Amino acid sequence: MELYPLVFEPIMKERIWGGTKLGEVLGKKIPFQTTGESWELSGVEGDVSVVKNGTYAGKTLTNLLENYNEAILGKKLSAQFGIQFPLLFKFLDAREDLSIQVHPNDELAKERHNSFGKTEMWYVMQADEGARIIVGFKHKSGPEEYLEHLNNKNLTEILNEVEVKAGDVFFLETGTIHAIGAGIIIAEIQQTSDITYRVYDWDRTDANGKGRELHVEQALDAMNYNTTNAKRKYTNIANTANVMVDCPYFTTSYVPLIGIMEEEKDGSSFTVYICTEGSFTFKSGGKSYDFKKGDTILIPAALKRYKLEGNATLLEIYIS
Repeated sequence: MELYPLVFEPIMKERIWGGTKLGEVLGKKIPFQTTGESWELSGVEGDVSVVKNGTYAGKTLTNLLENYNEAILGKKLSAQFGIQFPLLFKFLDAREDLSIQVHPNDELAKERHNSFGKTEMWYVMQADEGARIIVGFKHKSGPEEYLEHLNNKNLTEILNEVEVKAGDVFFLETGTIHAIGAGIIIAEIQQTSDITYRVYDWDRTDANGKGRELHVEQALDAMNYNTTNAKRKYTNIANTANVMVDCPYFTTSYVPLIGIMEEEKDGSSFTVYICTEGSFTFKSGGKSYDFKKGDTILIPAALKRYKLEGNATLLEIYIS
C-alpha cells in the first residue's frame, strides 16, 4: 500500500434540526439550508466514505480495507474487525434542538439490529451563548417515572441540562439519555453504528404535518436510569496528546500543535486527526500534505513515522 494521510469526501445529511454553520464555520460545501451532519469518515452500509486525495482517490473505504486491511487497521484490529471500519466520525450543526434519544449497547444492538452499539463522545467546536445539552437524569429514575413524564410532555423536568462552551468534552456511554441543544457545532466520535432510539422530538412535524418516528418501547430496556457524569476534564499541554476519553472503543486526545511535533507510532492502530482550529502540514517520506480547520485525516497503521508542523488544535483518535 502507498502510505499517505487519507481524506474522504464528506457525506452531507439534511436534518430537520440542521442549519448552515458547517459551511460558515468549517468551510464545507453544504447542499441544504438544513444541513445537520457531515459524515467525515464512515464505514456504515449505504454511507461508505470515498477517498478524496492521492493515489486512492475514488476508492471507497471498503475497497481499501479489502485490499490493504492490515496496513490500515493494524494486525490486531484487522483480526477483530475485518473489512468493517470500527469508528464513525461526524460534524453536527444543531440549528434547533435534536431529539431526546438513547443508544443501545453492543449486546442489544447485535441481538436486534446485527450492529455494533453506539458509545460516543462529543467535542464542542462552537456554541452560542447559553447553548446547552441534555445528558442523563437529574436523579436516579426508573421506567415508571420516565414514562409518566414522557407521556405528560414534561420529560425535561427530570433530565440533566448542562450549559456548554467551545472545548467542552462529553463521553456518552450506551444507555445515556441525551440531546444536543440548539446553537452548537460538535465533532462526534462513535462506534460504527447508526442505531438511535428517539423518544421525544419536541412535537415537531415536517412540511406535511408528519412527525418523525419514535422508538419509546425499544428504548425502555436500553436506557440507564442512573445519573451520569459525562463531562470530561483534560490538560492542555502543547505538542502533547492530552487524553480526554479512554475507553475500550477508542482513545481521544487533545493536541495543541505549536511548531513541530514528531510522531512515532507502534503500528497497532490507525490514527485519525480532526483539525478543530488553525492549520498544519503533515510530513512523511519526503512529502508534505496541508490541512486546515474542518479536515478529518486517516493515517494508516503502517505509516508509523511522521511530523506535524503548524499552529492548530487537533483531536487524535486511535484504538488501544
